[in-house]
Amino acid sequence: MNFTDPRVAAVFETYRQREAADQARMRELGPAGFVVRDEFLLPIGEDVGAVLHALVLARRPRVILELGTSYGYSTLILADAAREVGARVVSMELADYKQAFAQARLEEAGLADVAELRCGDALALLAEEAGPFDFVLLDIWKELYLPCFDAFYPKLSDEGVIASDNMVEPVHDRLNVRAFREAVRARADLQTVLLPIGSGIELTVRWDAVNSKL
Repeated sequence: MNFTDPRVAAVFETYRQREAADQARMRELGPAGFVVRDEFLLPIGEDVGAVLHALVLARRPRVILELGTSYGYSTLILADAAREVGARVVSMELADYKQAFAQARLEEAGLADVAELRCGDALALLAEEAGPFDFVLLDIWKELYLPCFDAFYPKLSDEGVIASDNMVEPVHDRLNVRAFREAVRARADLQTVLLPIGSGIELTVRWDAVNSKL
């Protein structure tokens, strides 16, 4: 990832360093690492991050919804692109300590005024948001993909984009992922494609091919 703002680039470098340290620790712990997985960064990765950043710049959304702030890796990427196009990011996370870490990094990067962090249950928080959402990053616990999709879908704008992470990996989440993908494909106004980068990112656009004037 290449950022024009040196403050953003510096913060992203700290994420790179943490990712490397976390990966080393995961290898050391082996299967036991699953118990403490909340301590790890588990980022979308630079390839997926670059795609999301470019999509925001190209699509020029007004409101970006992120489900799963975690430690703020993807929030930083989205907020940097959002600032360039005059958008705002609404990011939701259950763990307050993760979001506190993310907030601190956004402040260091000079992006705190672009991203609004919401802490709590995603479904409850979504019920409080009126929308519409023009761009959604879905990167939360996979058992919540389908209920969250059902909650934000009515608030997705025309030609709105959904980016869903972890469509291929990890293997143990595939049942939940399959249920989500089937629900997406059941909607006639959603067009979707799976990209084999990172852990598998699926891009979905709200576009009614039958009733479109184009």
